[in-house]
Amino acid sequence: MPFSFIFRPRLLDAVRGYDRDRLVRDLGAGVTVGIVALPLAMAFAIASGLKPEAGLWTAIIAGLLISLFGGSNVQIGGPAGAFIVIVYGIVERYGLPNLLISTACAGVLLFALGLLRLGRLVRYVPVSIVIGFTNGIAVLIASSQLKDWLGLAVPKMPADFFAQLKVLGENLATFNPYAFALGTACIAGLFLWPRLWGERSPIQAAIHLPGLSSTIRLNKRVPAPIVALVTLTLVSWYFKLPVETIGTRFGGIPSGLPAFALPAFSWETVKQLVTPTVTIALLGAIESLLCARVADQVSGLPRHDPNQELMAQGLANILVPFFGGMPATGTIARTVTNVRAGGSTPVAGVIHALTIAAVVLAAAPLAIHVPLAVLAGVLLFVAWNMGEWKEFAQLRKYSGHYRLLMLGTFFLTVVFDLTVAVQVGLALACALFIRKMSSLFNVERIPSEGALLHFKLYGSLFFGAVSKIDQVVQAVENGPEAPVVVLDALQLVHLDTSGLDSLRQLHKVVLLRAGTLHLEHLQDQPREVIDRSGFGAELAANRPSLEVAL
Repeated sequence: MPFSFIFRPRLLDAVRGYDRDRLVRDLGAGVTVGIVALPLAMAFAIASGLKPEAGLWTAIIAGLLISLFGGSNVQIGGPAGAFIVIVYGIVERYGLPNLLISTACAGVLLFALGLLRLGRLVRYVPVSIVIGFTNGIAVLIASSQLKDWLGLAVPKMPADFFAQLKVLGENLATFNPYAFALGTACIAGLFLWPRLWGERSPIQAAIHLPGLSSTIRLNKRVPAPIVALVTLTLVSWYFKLPVETIGTRFGGIPSGLPAFALPAFSWETVKQLVTPTVTIALLGAIESLLCARVADQVSGLPRHDPNQELMAQGLANILVPFFGGMPATGTIARTVTNVRAGGSTPVAGVIHALTIAAVVLAAAPLAIHVPLAVLAGVLLFVAWNMGEWKEFAQLRKYSGHYRLLMLGTFFLTVVFDLTVAVQVGLALACALFIRKMSSLFNVERIPSEGALLHFKLYGSLFFGAVSKIDQVVQAVENGPEAPVVVLDALQLVHLDTSGLDSLRQLHKVVLLRAGTLHLEHLQDQPREVIDRSGFGAELAANRPSLEVAL
């Protein structure tokens, strides 16, 4: 089938028959998600070792591009918690300019994956590996926020997990109770606010009281992060609490549009950044397509196009670095918020980006008062919700292979980094898969008399299972002279070149014993491999007096 370039954003199909009712729902969902994304974007950037505006403009530019050109009806793009550890490590090791180059190169890789129709390959990543590195990233996000939550006077946190714990322990004497109180109040508020207005809340009993019903419905729609951010910032400002804020650390957020700037680029630099580039691309692809699958399940809308989604992610990551942004991908929490708020087309994602832009341009000076402890509380809550913690308690229900992959990926993510964890995890998954598949291949000897040696083959004869042909070889070597070896291949479903080579070696042993080899009842795939390689002709040429059993 010839290659054809297909670039069709979901927006083109989603707006067919677009009416006022859908616009109203998309408008409400977009504004809601934009408000939710605002504190998260700043928190993700700060936790990654960047300025808060890097997260804000990533949410605006990448969110807009992913919605305009993506392959999902409801996916919301922007900075994600999963990138915090990766970005922080790259900035520490390579510097900010090289992060921008890595992000742009990762965008090229993502676009190429979509262009070559390879989006579905991401689905082959075992779920145990995904859960392992997701939980590992959640632990690393939480550890990176302990400094601001406790208000410790640490100028610079290392990227390594154990080094972070050591630095935290050495600086516990600088503990700030005001910062700790703000961060704890933030976590408690994020947990309690949705439950305060939930269906089982006692407040729901007052929903029919005059004058209260509209207030309750309004509060129910206000995102918890915004409530925590606004109220705790006001408390900190009014009481002049001695805590670190965005203003004291970064000097505030620029209220104008970001400047377009090209990072210094050279092929020598790119060659040194292969590992971070592949890491960003791999994590972005996995995160965005997993998010899109979740969106398909919760929205009931047409399934996403994974290749189009990857191309949109690629375009976003190519462009964002030129405005000083950070890597972007699909975000599960904001996407689910979009669905639950009524969003049904990419228009909601576009409105989400425009909402953030409007707030940044109009109210950026107010951000200088936001305590970093509050943003740390937001990220600690994100880390808790991000992890699949119940999977640890349920490990005993799964196989040893599953436990090894999940726990191995988790510990490698925490102790080393995500790149090592995914590489080792995938290699281990392949090794375990080969072992499992080789155990499914079997050779059964059928009782026979005289010079006849009869065997049945079951499963897939591939490079991981060729050693099981040795029992046939040994039976020939220790059997009668001039044996007639019959292999019943009715249950042989697959044959690769290594398996073919093992049959050829068996044939040589049979010829040395002046015997003949017969293959019976071949399925289509093994027959094609044998015929194409010329092995069938070799069998026929060496037993001219017999009918070839092909």
